[in-house]
Amino acid sequence: MIDVYLRKLRARHRISALEEAAIVDSVSEITQYPADRVLIRAGQMLTCSTLLTDGLMCRYKDLSDGQRQITALHVPGDFADLHSFTLKYLDHNVMTLTPCTIAISPHERIQQVCEQFPRLARIFWFSTNLDACIHREWEVSLGRRNALERTAHLLCELYVRLGLVGRAGPFDYALPITQTELAECLGLTSVHVNRVLRDLREAGLVEFRSGRVTINNFDDLKRAAEFDSDYLYLNPSEL
Repeated sequence: MIDVYLRKLRARHRISALEEAAIVDSVSEITQYPADRVLIRAGQMLTCSTLLTDGLMCRYKDLSDGQRQITALHVPGDFADLHSFTLKYLDHNVMTLTPCTIAISPHERIQQVCEQFPRLARIFWFSTNLDACIHREWEVSLGRRNALERTAHLLCELYVRLGLVGRAGPFDYALPITQTELAECLGLTSVHVNRVLRDLREAGLVEFRSGRVTINNFDDLKRAAEFDSDYLYLNPSEL
């Protein structure tokens, strides 16, 4: 039911059978949603958190002139709004980018898990801290990396995050979003993104076609992006 989330946890932490059972029991239902569905609106009071088990989701904010900035991409195994457990409402919207399968965890059940298994509370805290690490790296990209570097960096990041949960091949992964949606992640126009993707392709680094990313040379792509996966904390100390 939530195997992809457990796989993500096991990649970083040792989880006992009892802890896994408690996490599974915290889920009240599994629901499917179509693409482009807003699941959570800014300011909406929340009593549960949303775990993505299949598909792609994003967090975003709209500006008054109609522009949209995607502030985070969520891949299978991610809680899109675990932080709503303490915040109770979000300052941004959450929507599906593709058809998605969602596991719902009521906050009262998360509270019970945290009380019965304090170590899992620390692991949940680690998860929200990791979200903040990714946000900071995106901020660096938006503020200081040029268009090619920030595009290459995001493609590297997704390759690592999807690979962690078994959703990336040796040299490729599915990314079924439009160039416009990719541009909204990168703070660029879709025309600019099209040029950058052409430059990356012509340099023999990576191709993005028909919703699929094919990496031709990951080492060179990392160098072009100055990508260092340390901010993803793939080998954290034991909690």
